[in-house]
Amino acid sequence: MQKKSSPRWKRFFVRARGDSPFKRLLIHLALILACVIAVYPILRVFAISLRPGDRLLSTSLAIIPPDATLDNYREVLFGNPELKRPSDFFLWIWNSLTISLTTALIGVALASTAAYAFSRFKFPGRGVGLVFLLTTQFIPAAMLLLPLYIMLIRLRLINTYLGLIIAYSVGSVPFSIWLLKGYYDTIPPDLEEAAMIDGASRMGAFFRVVLPLSTPALAIAFLFNFMGSWSEYIVARVVLQNAKLYTWPLGIWTYAGQFTVAWGKFAAASILIAIPVMALFLYSSKWLISGLTLGGVKG
Repeated sequence: MQKKSSPRWKRFFVRARGDSPFKRLLIHLALILACVIAVYPILRVFAISLRPGDRLLSTSLAIIPPDATLDNYREVLFGNPELKRPSDFFLWIWNSLTISLTTALIGVALASTAAYAFSRFKFPGRGVGLVFLLTTQFIPAAMLLLPLYIMLIRLRLINTYLGLIIAYSVGSVPFSIWLLKGYYDTIPPDLEEAAMIDGASRMGAFFRVVLPLSTPALAIAFLFNFMGSWSEYIVARVVLQNAKLYTWPLGIWTYAGQFTVAWGKFAAASILIAIPVMALFLYSSKWLISGLTLGGVKG
């Protein structure tokens, strides 16, 4: 008996192989709409950064204003020589990079070894410890400000890089431990046992076998730790009180006076600060998917 073919309009929506053209069209339209929604606010910030000081309250929706100027960018980067007002923009970036990189490195170093212990060893309190680390992630950072501030005062670490790094590490290490522990669970222990049969110690197998295979998860943990401290404002506002130690979130708020806000400089600084973050995400994109999905070992 010959199989009855489906109507042509049904074949348009459902094909034997792949998606139908109509379905692909809807997917692409949805993706384009999502990109427009995500990019448009950034374009508005860019438009504000190009406006001169007397047109900041303009209702024009043009991305490039008719009298666009780069004065805001020039003043953010190099200051205003006429008013003898220097710029601390590069100092803010340096402070943020120093604190963020150190926090990310410390977080990954501590979390990589702690996560390995939780993944490979059975010891009393292991389950309770994992639950406790997970519970700490539900506590808002604002609730930890008072105990952190008291602790840093007693350690005489207020107004220091180290004090802020410790405060950031408190929140970044537990998340990194859970992320890396889940990835270590996907690595077969047979690989480490084979290395130890060949003469490697437990730590040698960890550094030579487990860590190289965990590069995607380590990269993602580093990225999250870096971004968490790079854009943080509340804790930095409490710990840092010396203007020479300001990170960029504290620095750009100096453009907001008591009665006026230099929105042009504020927007220009925001665009400049976004450039290194975009570069970091583009560079780490090759590890992003595999690290977040905790892919297994191939081979």
